[in-house]
Amino acid sequence: MLRKLLIIFISIFLIAFNAYAGSDGELVLKKDKPEEIKDCFEKLNRATFKFNQGLDKAVIKPIAEGYRKLPDPLQRGTSNAVKNLSNLITIPNNILQGDIKNAMINTGRLVVNSTIGLLGTIDVANKMGFPKYEKEDYGQTLGKWGVGPGCYLVLPVLGPSTIRDTAGSFANILGGDPWYNASVHGNNEFLSEGLYITSKALSGIDFRADNLESFDNLEKNSIDFYASLKSLYIQDRENKIKNNQRGNIEVLYKDEEDWEEIDNK
Repeated sequence: MLRKLLIIFISIFLIAFNAYAGSDGELVLKKDKPEEIKDCFEKLNRATFKFNQGLDKAVIKPIAEGYRKLPDPLQRGTSNAVKNLSNLITIPNNILQGDIKNAMINTGRLVVNSTIGLLGTIDVANKMGFPKYEKEDYGQTLGKWGVGPGCYLVLPVLGPSTIRDTAGSFANILGGDPWYNASVHGNNEFLSEGLYITSKALSGIDFRADNLESFDNLEKNSIDFYASLKSLYIQDRENKIKNNQRGNIEVLYKDEEDWEEIDNK
């Protein structure tokens, strides 16, 4: 109960601050036109970004390079299992957005992959012809409800975000009932916080391993790496909220969420 109250309090605070910082004191909810996202805390953001870069070079990248040397089936199985668990966040957000059809599809995908697919390590649903999986989160839901993004933020370790997406992340991390109240084998065993944290860590390592060259090239060819990643993050979140088709570059930074993919096609 205390956890849920904490989530509600923090979310209300962040959304209220979002309205203030993002609209000069006026509560302006986003409609159809894209909003300019202010970098209200640029100095702090750049300092945090520099810290994250150091952490990546010292810890995350070396781990990702080692992970990349594992056999392909093991890497693929890990990636599939993490994606399967992410349905526990996507499904309730499908419902909150009124997308009952995809909620049912993703529930079917979760059941099939968690059983026949050996706890999600094999994407059986994909082989059965299920539609392409699209992640949803509480930040996207807030955006679709009309809550503006507010100021841009760079979070320690987690990376690019906005005030709205940070509020959504509290629901994802601190108390999302889908994680902690999901029954296992029907006997009221609940998914633990440790499992959630482990799945997020594995997701980040898997993504970083898949995109070692992409990040190196982007950093090498960017005049301002910080500005480049900020622009990509903002564009990607706008696309996801509007359910637009991706362009030539797809980025989802871990907040969650998650860096998911940088794909130069």
